Amino acid sequence: MLSWLTSIIIPVGIILLISIRQVNQYERGIKFTLGKFTSIVEPGWRIIIPIFQSLHKVDIRTKAVDVPDQDALTKDNISIQINAVIYYKVKDAAKAILEVENFFYAVSQLAQTTMRNVVGEIELDHLLQNRDEVSDKIKLIIDEATDSWGISVQAVELKDVNLPADMKRVIGKQAEAEREKRAVIIKAEGEVLAAENMAKAAKMLYESPGALHLRTLQSINDISSDQSNTTIWMLPIEALRALESIRDSLGKK
Repeated sequence: MLSWLTSIIIPVGIILLISIRQVNQYERGIKFTLGKFTSIVEPGWRIIIPIFQSLHKVDIRTKAVDVPDQDALTKDNISIQINAVIYYKVKDAAKAILEVENFFYAVSQLAQTTMRNVVGEIELDHLLQNRDEVSDKIKLIIDEATDSWGISVQAVELKDVNLPADMKRVIGKQAEAEREKRAVIIKAEGEVLAAENMAKAAKMLYESPGALHLRTLQSINDISSDQSNTTIWMLPIEALRALESIRDSLGKK
């Protein structure tokens, strides 16, 4: 009798042990019975009947897909290389298994084609100045396309935009020309302000009796403080003519 029970208990125990499947907290299980989808298995220990049932585990944690360098042509016909990283997670484990063969590979390929298409619709300057806007547009397109796969795209980040060497030189020259333009404008604006202030100062000196004489004395005092200074005095033409007239009168005498 004991041997008969042993011969039954041992095989049942072995079958029970091989039937237990563990689903971790960060996973969801997809159970199939006779090849048909039965249910989504929550975390914990679950019994899966061998031969009749099977279990596929799906990781529902956020995944990062590194999109490799893609050769793209912008709207203004400039060839560039661009790469990105996509963050997504599985929101419906059943769809991720039933609707697409390999959702990880599918998301990566979709991201590559979408990135090339979006870059082809914008100009280079817009791409370089509005990366966040371009990233959001790529994210929206991928999220809509993967919704039927049970995938939720959380973020798309453009990492690098590599330009040809010739284009880098052209952009460098353009930036240099822009800086020179701003420098000339700032200098001209400074000269205008200086001229306005000088005109105001001249008007004040003209309207104030003795102000010009005091200013002259102040300038002389400033110059005389340093013996190494060389000063040049300019006399009005009227004074020179007066000296000439005095010379001529003395000569006649």
